[in-house]
Amino acid sequence: MSLTRLNASAATLTKNRTEGSVSPFSGMCVTCVDGCVGMCDIGKSAYRGHECIYPQPFGIITTASEKDYPVDYSHFSIMGTAVGAVGIEADSDKAIFSNVSIKTKVGRGDGIKLKMPFVIPGIGSTNVAKENWEGLAIGSALAGTILTIGENVCGMDEQSEIQDGKVVNTVDLKQRVKYFQDWQRDGYGAIVVQANVEDTKLGAQEYAINELGVEVVELKWGQGAKDIGGEVKIKSLEKAQMLKKRGYVVLPDPENSAVIEAFKKGVFKEFERHSRVGMVEFESFMKRVEELRAAGAKFITLKTGAYRPADLARAVKFASEAKIDYLTLDGAGGGTGMSPWRMMNEWGIPSVELHSLTYQYCKILDDQGLYVPDIAFAGGFTFEDQIFKGLALGAPYTKLIGMARSPIAAVMVGKTIGRKMNENKLPVYVERFGTTTEEIFVTAAELKEELGADTFNKVPPAALALYTYYHRLEQGLQQLMCGSRKFGLEHITRDDICSLTRQVEDVSGIPFVTELDKEEVSKILGR
Repeated sequence: MSLTRLNASAATLTKNRTEGSVSPFSGMCVTCVDGCVGMCDIGKSAYRGHECIYPQPFGIITTASEKDYPVDYSHFSIMGTAVGAVGIEADSDKAIFSNVSIKTKVGRGDGIKLKMPFVIPGIGSTNVAKENWEGLAIGSALAGTILTIGENVCGMDEQSEIQDGKVVNTVDLKQRVKYFQDWQRDGYGAIVVQANVEDTKLGAQEYAINELGVEVVELKWGQGAKDIGGEVKIKSLEKAQMLKKRGYVVLPDPENSAVIEAFKKGVFKEFERHSRVGMVEFESFMKRVEELRAAGAKFITLKTGAYRPADLARAVKFASEAKIDYLTLDGAGGGTGMSPWRMMNEWGIPSVELHSLTYQYCKILDDQGLYVPDIAFAGGFTFEDQIFKGLALGAPYTKLIGMARSPIAAVMVGKTIGRKMNENKLPVYVERFGTTTEEIFVTAAELKEELGADTFNKVPPAALALYTYYHRLEQGLQQLMCGSRKFGLEHITRDDICSLTRQVEDVSGIPFVTELDKEEVSKILGR
């Protein structure tokens, strides 16, 4: 089985000359011919070098691994039953899918209350995040879910005011928070501010808590797309120089005279801005948590990526010791910005394996009577069947499912539809539903009644698109839960799914399909 497209991808704008005859272990054309202009990844690297490390074109795309991992969530099947109901009276007139509740809360104490168990886990300083933020924030707020402002937003904001190394005023972060706060309803959902090494030095989270009224902050160890700090492309020499002065790693050196001359001549058109990798230590971690609590943070979360099992164990243990409110585990292969392409494909623990280990480690702590934080699983989730399986695989610890690329996709589609409506250029496959917002978006009428016409008319199509996508997931999840006779999220258990292959059974500990219910079957059949 070929697991990776090694030498050509739409993500890097490359292709093999002999697309039908490619060496499976190297990705090279079986016959590499002298005279080829270099369409493949090797060829393009021969003249554009390090630029080819990253997916392209930067700023208008999201990317994720092409690797076909040995197991994934499709290797589980959801189990239904014809008997009874959990969380509602076992009455056919009452046990209908619309009565399934997917409301929940996460965190300690009264917790963060949610209308749906969804979190967008960290979208930061990339252009694709900034250009789609209005839709993401308003849509998340209307849906009553969690949205996380990712790393480097303050540092990247050219209008940020920094005094004595600390941020004291911003434009971008302030606007991102305000979009959510202005549209939040009845206290559902939350806006979260994440921080990496540079953000922590700038005091971005303290600023967000004290000046912007943010209640939830997130520590970040990494993500499933890469094992280094965040990176973006910079098209402006002046901005590249500013970011270097703010302490970022900027390549090539924007203060070097030869580099400046080459940039002005158009030899290259973008600088790279890189963040530093963090150095995790128990004492410093605990100290930072206490600093944030002292600053006024109501909830503190931690996000980590697909690092080796020992690092996952550290994340679970440290989160337990610090009484973190929820812990996000992001499986390998995902991404929203511009993670190095081969890194995204070839490093880290994939989602099913990472999530299975998380369950094991949480249970070890639980069996010792120790605090177990609420868990959020992320890494390639897009639809209700995967959401159900993720919640079941990690039950009873998993309370949230993290998604990033699919919400961004929904927002980008909504934004495009809005623009095409204004231009009177709707494509035929959209126009067949109508030409106005209320005709095209199936949730519009109900939301208009709920918000009132004046408020509804201020909802941008991009936000309405995310809201509508989330409501599709809500109804789909309700239907699956009803079939399993589970009428609340807290009732989902690991035996609501089964393994379809021996390999995924070995990885997850979920029984193989023909071995499920063995004891009950014996009782029914009188053996």
